[in-house]
This record gives sequence, structure tokens and C-alpha cells, in this order.
Amino acid sequence: MDILTTIGHPMRQDWRRMVVMGLMFALLMQVLMMIALMVRFQALPNYVVGYDWIGNVIHIIKSTPSWSDILPIVNQEWLIEIGKMNYDYGTGISEWSLNVVPIRMMVLFLLGALVALCLSLLRRHQCDVTTGTTLRATTGIGTILIAMTNATMSWVVCCAAPSWVVGLAMLGLGVSTSLALESMGPALNLAGFGLLLCTIVYLAWRKTRLPQLINRGLKNA
Repeated sequence: MDILTTIGHPMRQDWRRMVVMGLMFALLMQVLMMIALMVRFQALPNYVVGYDWIGNVIHIIKSTPSWSDILPIVNQEWLIEIGKMNYDYGTGISEWSLNVVPIRMMVLFLLGALVALCLSLLRRHQCDVTTGTTLRATTGIGTILIAMTNATMSWVVCCAAPSWVVGLAMLGLGVSTSLALESMGPALNLAGFGLLLCTIVYLAWRKTRLPQLINRGLKNA
């Protein structure tokens, strides 16, 4: 209970910062992905398509018999598609695009909020340089894993499926290898959240132990 109380205190005090940082993570991720696509393919997007996300989600819920299938389907539902259309092939084919997926943006919002909580606990917690560096590195690795596996870019070479592995293919990794790694996305995503949550719990635990260590030191003195 002491650990939960320790975590709850900065959440109550810094909830505005957590909300702002969550929104910034979700929005900046979309901007960075779009910049990466334009730089990689040396072209500006020439089309934008909006989708009835709410209506589509309602339709999915009504028409999907199994509740276990609803979330995975909704998780792939688009709100906005921005990309480069090549009209050399009849009515056109999308060469690359950024797909704004509300569920993925919610995940990125949660990521930003957790990072803000980690930083808040680090500011409140006095620890040695080595420990502080390790905790910041752990937070950074968790952040990278979550952000990477929630990328929603598509490229016609990768079967035009919006996926985090498109970024790997764009960086030069073989397409077949990239697509083979796609199934690892959920595990890497969970690993990232696991690292962040473990860091938060560890910082809270250290903070609850600090008064006991000080009292023990005074008694021994």
C-alpha cells in the first residue's frame, strides 16, 4: 500500500503534466512518422482521406460474433490516411502512407503519461549517478519499444499493410525479414510497458525504503 500511495502522490500533483506529455507523444509521433516518410521517399503527400471511425467501430461491434476478435479489428481501424498516390496505374495506387489509428494514439498517450510519471518520480527521488543513469536508460528503452511497435506507416513494397516493421524495411532491413518480425510486435510492446511499470514501482519502493534506511543509519551512529 505504501508503494501505491507513493505512486499516487505525484500522479495527483502532476496529472496536468502527464496529460500534456501524453498528448505531445501521441501528436509528435504522427509528425515524426510523416517526416520520416517524406525524407525517405523524397516526396510530399498528395492525398488525404478521412474515415468514419466511430461508425466503423459500431459496425465492427455489431457484426463481429466473438468479443475476443473485436479489439484486434478495432485496433487496426483508421481515422485518417495521408500519403502519396501514384496515378500511373489506372485510378492510382498508394505508394506510401501514414495511417492515423485512434487506438494506437491512445497507447502513445498512455506512453507519454507513464514517461512523465517516471520523470516525476526520478526528480523526487535522490539516487546515485549510476542508478539514475540506469533508470533513465530503462525508461528510454521502454519508450522506444512502445513507440516503435505502434508506428502505423504503410509502403506498397510491404504489401501496403500499415505496420511498425515498415520502418525497419525503410531503414534497409530486408522486406521478408521485416515482415517475419511483425509477429513480435505485441511482445515487444508489452516488454516496453513492463520496463516502464517496473521502473515506476522500483522508484516508489526506493522512496518508501529511504526513511527506514535513514533511521537505521542514525541508530547505528
